[in-house]
Amino acid sequence: MRVISGALKGRRLMAPAGMATRPTADRIKESVFNILAGGVQAKKVLDLFAGTGALGIEALSRGAASAVFVDQAKAALSAIRRNLRELRLEDRSRVIQWNILRNLNCLVPERDSFDLVFMDPPYETNAISSALAGLSSCGALTTGARVVIEHSSREPIAQPMGGLVLIDQRRFGKTLVSFIDYML
Repeated sequence: MRVISGALKGRRLMAPAGMATRPTADRIKESVFNILAGGVQAKKVLDLFAGTGALGIEALSRGAASAVFVDQAKAALSAIRRNLRELRLEDRSRVIQWNILRNLNCLVPERDSFDLVFMDPPYETNAISSALAGLSSCGALTTGARVVIEHSSREPIAQPMGGLVLIDQRRFGKTLVSFIDYML
């Protein structure tokens, strides 16, 4: 697993041992960032179910202003912190341990809202709806924010609520990537 483009292109990322974390495949990551094109530069990024932090780190490498990484698993948080430290991104990032399925109240103290959100929940756990509801209710999104969700094609996204609008979906084998905009 590596950073695909930007200032950190080619740098390797550490992942926790075992199967608890499922990193985004490089092919999917590259496609997502090609679709986003210039939509990353100077953005404030939120990486939910962050795992290794690969998506948020890729955004930082491509010019995002800052990134907040949220995950519950201690091994994932350790990997994220190590990756940020080794890539010297600690001054542009923050790591939060939180149960995203409960709510996203951990984001309320953030001074600024997010322009770009990556969400890569464990497949087929019905985590998407509760995470989207938490995002919508905690006030952490700027108007026009983009939410990118990697999920199983067997777990379709119902039409989101609270100003979130599904605008595009792309299929990569058994994986879907959904693009949602916040329109309030």
